[in-house]
Amino acid sequence: MSPTTVPATTVPATTAGPVLRVPPAAPAVAAAHFRTSLALYADVSDVAAALGAGGDPGFVVLDSRSAESWEQGHVPGAVHLPTALIGERAGRLLDRSVPVVTYCWGPGCNGATRAALALAELGYQVKEMLGGFEYWVREGLAYETSRGTERGAADPLTAPVGAACPVNGAATAPSCGC
Repeated sequence: MSPTTVPATTVPATTAGPVLRVPPAAPAVAAAHFRTSLALYADVSDVAAALGAGGDPGFVVLDSRSAESWEQGHVPGAVHLPTALIGERAGRLLDRSVPVVTYCWGPGCNGATRAALALAELGYQVKEMLGGFEYWVREGLAYETSRGTERGAADPLTAPVGAACPVNGAATAPSCGC
């Protein structure tokens, strides 16, 4: 079979290199994977936009970190429930009919993943907020501390100046390019 007759999901071994050594998944497989990913994860910008749109966002945000971390800063309106206490306290703090979005420190921490697993095993609908509190702060979003509300400067590498993702596809906000 010549390279010109090879199906789109197969790359000749001589030209594949490390990126295409394993060929991309078939489009239907990729679509199913990415649909599942969007069902499991939300990003900081989308969570912030939903919380800032006014009214009920349709979910609750859960900070799964320690009390000391919570005091240093947390997403406004978040519920504080450390992962180790989910089994004991989730039933008192959360409504099973309301989806939960978990977060922890950031990409290098799997606390939000462990919290999401614990909640899912208890019957809650759950998503994990990618980037965690680190990216909330890096995007220049307001956060609450034991001293009150604070806001840092947005990191231009992670939150370009003037960039904001539109809420629910609305054309009123500038595009972040994603």
